[in-house]
Amino acid sequence: MASDEALLESAIQFLREAVAPAAQKIDRDPEELRKSLAALCERELMAMKRPAEFGGPEMGEETFRAFQEEVARSSGSLAFLQTQHQSAVSMLSRSENGGLKREYLPRMANGERLVGIGFSQLRRGGPPAMRAIEVEGGFKLDGHVPWVTGWDFYPEFLIGATLPDGQALFAIVPLVSQAGVEVSPPMRLAAMESANTVTVDFSDFFVPSSRVAFIRPANWIRNNDQINIALQGHFAIGCARAGLDILEINAIGKDLPFLREALAGLKAELEACRRHTKAAQADASDETTAERLNVRAWAIDLAVRCAHAAVTSSSGAANSVDHPAQRVYREALVYTVSAQTSPIMEATLKRLTQRYNEPT
Repeated sequence: MASDEALLESAIQFLREAVAPAAQKIDRDPEELRKSLAALCERELMAMKRPAEFGGPEMGEETFRAFQEEVARSSGSLAFLQTQHQSAVSMLSRSENGGLKREYLPRMANGERLVGIGFSQLRRGGPPAMRAIEVEGGFKLDGHVPWVTGWDFYPEFLIGATLPDGQALFAIVPLVSQAGVEVSPPMRLAAMESANTVTVDFSDFFVPSSRVAFIRPANWIRNNDQINIALQGHFAIGCARAGLDILEINAIGKDLPFLREALAGLKAELEACRRHTKAAQADASDETTAERLNVRAWAIDLAVRCAHAAVTSSSGAANSVDHPAQRVYREALVYTVSAQTSPIMEATLKRLTQRYNEPT
């Protein structure tokens, strides 16, 4: 089996040579996105953290985040789509259901089994949006899943539903309309629309115990979000790098000193943000929550500013729907709100509002 470094190097070469040049088409056309997803499957790059006992490569956390950063740099739509499945792989790897793991995990790198996720509703306050009750042989599901990405790419997804005692049930369910399951048409979105994000409604839908991955405590989603505060920042960093790629092309083409100066300054800040992100994610204790929130807000802010720099340096051409600067700018919007919690929102707004200086 190839080392983490060799696998990452091969993946980066593929992303830069095959995906990045097609990013505009991938952004607009689900069929172009399907081709790139299939290429990831052919290279067995869809289960990077799968345990060795199920085929590996069990990539280390730091290398995996570098991979995710490179995918986001190459194509936001592909990054958005593939990370759903990568998350499902990681979650199933921690399942107590041995039969489910043996059925799915060996087939999740090459696309034989493709699975999305849908559990953002667990973050919402008030009455549970998605409910599960135990019945003979399994569970009945009722409720609404507001976000599931990958319809028509992934035939199934890992759902999160709240049990009467507040615990969270996770099970594999169909991502196709059938008795007890109603999938909406794909949403109209400002960015990454080609990844086909839908809502799903369940009505008295039976899921057998054999499809249940695990049941987690009532506070699971809070603890998971605590761990992922800094980790999710790698997508924003990848988006920032995409913006700087465009700025660099413009700096070379227009040969204006201030463009080179802007590029150098933003590159230096990006490297600093990456260092702080790695340091923050290495320590997920409660004591480092403030620091992790700060670096996540920094990554978000940097993605938007680098995308804005790409737009600015592209002049009026950036207003064309065919221009990559506009795509990257829209992608920065998505990374601003992806996996957002109230503390992340607060940290982001705090960073944005502390930079005001009265003009002199």
